[in-house]
Amino acid sequence: MFKTFKFSNSFQISNFKFKIPLLFLGIFLLALFLRTYNIFSIPIFADEAIYIRWAQVMRAVASLRFLPLSDGKQPLFMWMMIPLLKVVTDPLVAGRILSVLSGLGALVGVFLLTNKLFGKKPALFASFLYAISPFTVFFDRMALVDSMLAMFGIWSLYLGVLTAQTLRLDYAMLTGFALGGAYLTKSPGIFFLALLPTTILAAKWKDNKHSNLNQVGKLIGLWSVSWIIGLGLYNILRLGPEFHMLAIRNKDYVYSFADFFKHPFDPLRPHMGDIQSWFWNLLPATTLGAAVFGIVASFKKSWKMVLLLLAWCLGPLFVEAALAKVFTARYVLFTATPMFILAGAGAAFAAKKIKTLTVVGLLGAMPLTINYLLLTAPEKAPLHKNERAGYLEEWTSGTGIREIAKYIKAEKIKNPEQNIVVGTEGYFGTLPDGLQIYLSDIPGIVVRGVGVTIFDVDSSLIDAKKAGNRVFLVVNSTRFKIENPELKGLVLVNQYLKAKRSNGTQEALTLWELAK
Repeated sequence: MFKTFKFSNSFQISNFKFKIPLLFLGIFLLALFLRTYNIFSIPIFADEAIYIRWAQVMRAVASLRFLPLSDGKQPLFMWMMIPLLKVVTDPLVAGRILSVLSGLGALVGVFLLTNKLFGKKPALFASFLYAISPFTVFFDRMALVDSMLAMFGIWSLYLGVLTAQTLRLDYAMLTGFALGGAYLTKSPGIFFLALLPTTILAAKWKDNKHSNLNQVGKLIGLWSVSWIIGLGLYNILRLGPEFHMLAIRNKDYVYSFADFFKHPFDPLRPHMGDIQSWFWNLLPATTLGAAVFGIVASFKKSWKMVLLLLAWCLGPLFVEAALAKVFTARYVLFTATPMFILAGAGAAFAAKKIKTLTVVGLLGAMPLTINYLLLTAPEKAPLHKNERAGYLEEWTSGTGIREIAKYIKAEKIKNPEQNIVVGTEGYFGTLPDGLQIYLSDIPGIVVRGVGVTIFDVDSSLIDAKKAGNRVFLVVNSTRFKIENPELKGLVLVNQYLKAKRSNGTQEALTLWELAK
């Protein structure tokens, strides 16, 4: 009887040891599924096409490894995409997989940081809420830099906390690499450099004032190491000939402090309304409520940790809302990450009063419902009007591009001896970059932009047709202004309808062939 009890007790201890890793593995696999299932549910977006095309060019021409600087963008995301382009056939999938990996990296960071600040059960809840949040699911499925920025942000905070608690040089160095990675990804990475001293809130203090003063001195030294490494990595970009474009292009996105003091509530007030909509619909509301509850429930016992997380969330959020000229949901993705940690703490407190599965059900129902729509019918998901327009309705949405590329490839295979010239609207962005990422490496196919609004058949396309090439024109319906196209020799091959606008109208990407 004693042996049976001992065996049972041993089993319980063993089960406890493996319970947390197994639960986290389940959350990790759920996150992976949500980020990869039907990965084409959202069509290619303008910036995705640009980043992937940059990566392809940088891969092909070593001297252009700093190409994104020409548009004032940091190149780390494109550098990291290059190896994936070598092993993944579809370039859009390669770019989106990089964001999937970034999202999973952020998930691990959320678990580790929450475990460090609040314990294992809050860490599991925080990881679960991050994994299923429509906010993270949506952008972790897009070949955009914001998921990578969020990943470096949470790891900068986690490693910064470890540095403050242990006063170890190796953690300070790792923090520096995370900070450098963030700043090499996107300019808002500077927020993490500025917020690093707030990790002093996580430091462990002694009763001896002299020891505490020494500890502060050591922390300042360690932060200096982190800053030197982070800024040192960023200054690698000075090797690029257009490093100065970073500062120039930042002015296109951000108001100066002088502008802010002239009109402090514009754009702050409308941007705060946008933030409310994004967090309510995409965080979503249930996670936001859990975060507020977590702040209240944790404040008395762990007020320093709460203030630390709020600083990393609300600080950048307020600055962006007050100064940003261009403001979209993905620009604040990195600020939302600490909210999941607070929500995890709130969920863990709630689980002390009601069953854990009940808490999971209450917090999981809304985000999983929204995710179902994002993965199967995104036009029905509760997206903000700007996100809906940009990703689904307007010219920035690449609905039909993959299908057109597939058609043109098939036509080339049918007649490999005949060259194909494809003219597109635009010179940079969804078109022609969206087609070039699929067709630029195929001999005998040329894709080039011929104008933003198409009023007539471009002379270069007419000349290409006279030279015996097969000629196509790809243009969005609202930018196609040619009257009586059949008289110009244009034949409509196909059109690809985008999501309906709120007024009932509908954009379409049209494929025309110049028949004569």
